[in-house]
Amino acid sequence: MTPLHAVVRIDHKTATIVHFDAEHVQSQTIKAQVHYTRQHGSNVRSEHEFYGGVADALAGVTEVLVVGPGQAHAEFKRYCDKHRADVGRHIIGTEVVDHPTDPQLVAMARKYFLRHDQMTGAAPLPT
Repeated sequence: MTPLHAVVRIDHKTATIVHFDAEHVQSQTIKAQVHYTRQHGSNVRSEHEFYGGVADALAGVTEVLVVGPGQAHAEFKRYCDKHRADVGRHIIGTEVVDHPTDPQLVAMARKYFLRHDQMTGAAPLPT
């Protein structure tokens, strides 16, 4: 399946990626591996590896919505804009949400993509 859309629910420990099109929904989960690096005094390296893995899972997706609690969704967007522009340019929005189920994520993303297409005047992709 070559997905047209994806919604990512991300926090600092886990990312749930739901790829979907008009007929199919496919979900995957990526977990962060925490490696404390003494030279940085933080887990910067682990965060970059985690965000890089999530970005790899989004390769080839036309439109991406990134959601999550706290600041992780915005941090992931900034990471992609800076380090993974090929993915970053396909992220059309970020939203704050708590812990929705996969069907709730897909329903929210379908509405978001439809509104986005209407506002930009773009021809909507099949959702």
